[in-house]
Amino acid sequence: MNRAARVRRQVVREQAAEMFARARPTVEIAAELRVSEKSVREWRRRWTAGGAAALASTGPGGMDCKLDGEQRRQLAGALDAGPVAHGWTDQRWTLARVAELIERLFGVVYTLRGVSYLLHRMGYSPQMPARRAVERDETAITTWRRRRWPAVKG
Repeated sequence: MNRAARVRRQVVREQAAEMFARARPTVEIAAELRVSEKSVREWRRRWTAGGAAALASTGPGGMDCKLDGEQRRQLAGALDAGPVAHGWTDQRWTLARVAELIERLFGVVYTLRGVSYLLHRMGYSPQMPARRAVERDETAITTWRRRRWPAVKG
């Protein structure tokens, strides 16, 4: 969740605190603020225990990255060098390979999902390799499509 979304969410919690002070029912608060009743109940518990201050945002969720900035730069360089440079026989990076590379380089263990999040955070996106025969002749295919296909198609 980005900063703007956290600020909007904080405003909603502050509105909920005002409604708690007026003893409004959970169902009404949820409907008016367009949040779940479960969230309202949790906020009410926290408000009852610590007032409006207990509803303050605790910052962004999630874990901190296991790799520091320099390690992420080193990883980007290693990924750009390609899988062959690291002992694999083809040019495909898989999540499992990247996880193995991270463990080799930095001694840090990542799950496949964690690798996916890390790569996304670093600006990488999933790519599917085109499955084409090495012997494929683009010129012959184009010629066939122009000359032969109309006759076959009818």
